[in-house]
Amino acid sequence: MKTTLSFFSFFLILSITYAQTPKVNQDRLEKSIFELAEFGKKENGETSRVAFSQADIESRTYLIALMKDVGLEVSIDYAGNIIGRKAGSDPSKKPIAFGSHTDTVPDGGNYDGCVGSMAAIEVVKTLQDNNITTQHPLELIIFSNEEGGVMGSRALAGELPADALTIINSTGISMGDGIKVLGGDPTKLKEVIRKKGSLAAFLELHIEQGGILDQEQVNIGVVEGIVGLNWWDVTIEGFANHAGTTPMNARQDALLTAAQFIIAVNETTNSFEGKQVGTVGRINAAPGAPNVIPGKVTLSLEIRDLSAKKIKEVYAAIEKRGQEIAKETNTKITFTALSTTGKPALTDTRIQQQIAKATKALGLSQIQMQSGAGHDAQDMALIAPTGMIFVPSKNGISHSPKEYTSAEDMANGANVLLQTILLLDQE
Repeated sequence: MKTTLSFFSFFLILSITYAQTPKVNQDRLEKSIFELAEFGKKENGETSRVAFSQADIESRTYLIALMKDVGLEVSIDYAGNIIGRKAGSDPSKKPIAFGSHTDTVPDGGNYDGCVGSMAAIEVVKTLQDNNITTQHPLELIIFSNEEGGVMGSRALAGELPADALTIINSTGISMGDGIKVLGGDPTKLKEVIRKKGSLAAFLELHIEQGGILDQEQVNIGVVEGIVGLNWWDVTIEGFANHAGTTPMNARQDALLTAAQFIIAVNETTNSFEGKQVGTVGRINAAPGAPNVIPGKVTLSLEIRDLSAKKIKEVYAAIEKRGQEIAKETNTKITFTALSTTGKPALTDTRIQQQIAKATKALGLSQIQMQSGAGHDAQDMALIAPTGMIFVPSKNGISHSPKEYTSAEDMANGANVLLQTILLLDQE
């Protein structure tokens, strides 16, 4: 009889605990998204908040005030990241970190990394409202200049090279000068590097930036990995000549070669099994006159996949086909590898399981998926066990003023983030 009562009591306590599971305030979260959107809002109602811009600087003052209001000790590191810390009940435990970014691409949208950032603040506010103190210290990070080269997270991982500091974004400010604008110090970046294992975990909530969740009407994406990407500049050299007097069979048309090469990139990429993608997104033909056969073309090549090995294999096949096309068209083609901003990063399987557990407990639907876009979590995976949570973006639209994630979907993601933190805290 005592055993039966004991089991009954246990399940009663479990039921009461579940009923008292803290939930974020959906209206408050959406309100904060709208308030953030005011920084960089244009006359047409759209928002543009590129890193280092006045809108970016002013929004950071707003973010810091919110973070302080929820009980975080806030500072700006030498890379311009905003760091909010909250002590745990056990000082011996490593921090659980989470966050995202709030800068946008030019004429971007209001959700992108903003959902993850504002949800992170809402999670801490919810803990405060419910008088919950975690055992682990908490660390909320608003990363600097994610859209211009995941600057803040690369700095934390020790992956931000010196030559990256010379890169100028659409504000006309270099990354090095931008760090100063944000209150950092580019001469002391070595001091922000985190040692591997210094964090218990890192979590990032983000809109999917694709249409899978929206199309399949699934609440949560449990990210299994973030694809790596490699970039190349491809130069095709032919011979510029008169467009009227040069016979068709005597031409060395660099643009015609480029056209064949672009088709070959698509065909070659599709010839491999898997989810790899290959893209030519920029092209420039010289001399650029309607009456001159193009003598030189420069174009971009980008390949993404979850496997660095697969990226190399796809590139080798594209490079081989490019040389064949150049020979057939009597032109010359060269490939120049560029510095990339992200290596393939698998998320931690243990954290994936905890995200899935939290999602199930909340009664939400879920699927496992990979991220085709780069994120701060990609670099944080070099430092700590990392997990990533996706919520739907309407019609898969992102990096656009038309991107939209509903208040309910944002709250669902924030609640999964909250519950995952609490689950990790108990480990």
